[in-house]
Amino acid sequence: MANKADMLWEDVLELEEAGERLEALDLCRRITRMEPDHAAAWKMTARMTLPAARRGVQDMPTLPQAASAYSALQNVVRLEPEDTESWALGGILLVDHLGMLEEALEWWQQRRQVNPEDVTPLIEQIAILVRLGMYSEASELLEIMFDSEMEQPDRKQLMNMDRVRQMVDKAAKMEKEEIFRPQNSKHPRWEIIGRMKTRKPLSETFFLFTFVAPIVFIIGTIAMSALGGSQYGFILVFLIILGLFMGVSRAGAGLLQKLNRHALDLERAIDVEATSAKICVPTEIRGSKLYNYTIGKRTEAFQDRHSRIIESDEIIDKKWSPELPDFSNTESWWGEAEESED
Repeated sequence: MANKADMLWEDVLELEEAGERLEALDLCRRITRMEPDHAAAWKMTARMTLPAARRGVQDMPTLPQAASAYSALQNVVRLEPEDTESWALGGILLVDHLGMLEEALEWWQQRRQVNPEDVTPLIEQIAILVRLGMYSEASELLEIMFDSEMEQPDRKQLMNMDRVRQMVDKAAKMEKEEIFRPQNSKHPRWEIIGRMKTRKPLSETFFLFTFVAPIVFIIGTIAMSALGGSQYGFILVFLIILGLFMGVSRAGAGLLQKLNRHALDLERAIDVEATSAKICVPTEIRGSKLYNYTIGKRTEAFQDRHSRIIESDEIIDKKWSPELPDFSNTESWWGEAEESED
């Protein structure tokens, strides 16, 4: 049987090179039925299930495609737990396309159990916790992420680490007085969202031109009048304007977030609906200008799954909270599985 699978695998590689994706996918499925531990075939199954990139742009998968690819990737990481590419793709599918944030937290926890010193799973878990408004848990993971015993991160990881650190800080400050829990239909933020339902969030570009640019222009004009009489003065004014732009932009980011809080709150409510598979958004808000804009930014697969949740019309319990993995437990799950198989 193994020889037959190996022969079919060679055909798969030829079909992939020729761009015959459906034929390659069919053979991969035959291989995994014959040899369930063929990790390469499972990974190819996930790749061939998802749409191909066209002109360097990746088409978005449908809900069945995203679910099928994720199922295949579960087998890949079970067999090849060090395959970081498959872990990353599985995380993207769970969060962006399926909206299953609880499962995504567990997915990355399993990756942590494979390599407890890897910072990437912590980055992903922290970002998810922030989306759910769980700042104390996110802060605990931040401490672990910056621990000296963690692997030395590369440049991209360092940037992502700083990004999630700022994300936790800004979000926690914005909700310092009250953290929005959309599962509570009596939460005061729902009334505010209702009043703002006809207003889309301000874009960064609009905010830049209406708030940041005027301040920089006024102060820059004053500086030019005072210092711009020489070549060195002109250079100094340029540096002042550049510093002002960066400083005012950074300072204004918090203001922009506060102005858009009604939209951020609604995004959390939609995340809660997607991960709990129950509804919490009031009827008068669903279908509004704000709601249509917010859900319209989500992927096709997410919208499809979310619409099915709405159709089920099952109301979320006000005491609902996401089921979190034991973040302190990084004992190997896959090593134990291999021992039990032996």
